[in-house]
Amino acid sequence: MGRGRVQLKQIENKISRQVTFSKRRMGLRKKAHEISVLCDAQVALIVFNAKGRLFEYSSESRAPHLQSWENALSAKSMENVLERYERHAHSVQLVGAGDESQGNWSLQCFKLTGKVEVLEKNLRNFVGQDLDHLSMRELQSLEHQLDTALKRIRTRKNQIMNESISELQKKAKELKEHNSILEKKIKEQEKTMAEPTHCGPEILGQTCLPVLQPQKRLIPSLTLG
Repeated sequence: MGRGRVQLKQIENKISRQVTFSKRRMGLRKKAHEISVLCDAQVALIVFNAKGRLFEYSSESRAPHLQSWENALSAKSMENVLERYERHAHSVQLVGAGDESQGNWSLQCFKLTGKVEVLEKNLRNFVGQDLDHLSMRELQSLEHQLDTALKRIRTRKNQIMNESISELQKKAKELKEHNSILEKKIKEQEKTMAEPTHCGPEILGQTCLPVLQPQKRLIPSLTLG
């Protein structure tokens, strides 16, 4: 009768846990070395124990006779394997991002094309074209949209007309006030020119004053008795 399946769980005893860890890591290193030799594969192993101690192995070292991972691994060999992994991961990420970006552009293009087709169809309907395939409900909806648009057009047209009328009235008022000022100045100039003036030779070039008419001296009459 074979053994039952062993349940995997953390080993409670610290000494037993450390012994198991040492055995398993050596077995893991052996398996990694075997697969690298038999299959000509690049293998890198990195393990930290419970205390944070590092154990690592790289297939480029190819040193099965060494018993410790620290001696079996050179820093350069592990660095080469990790750099290759990073380059591969980065390239996969870029390809994935490129595919995703291309897919998004294709989807956006498809959506925009559909929107353009709908707008072109609505535009033809608004000018009275391609109405044969529309149902009664669609025709009523189109009529409602046209009525709403017509109301907005009339409202805007009346607004522009009112603004134009107000502007013309304002200009007419300004012209009327300007004409009134000009008429007042003209009347003052005509009044000044109508008054008689007296200028002697000695005051030639000076402002002439209007001539004052001498008043007649009244002589009292005598009555003879």
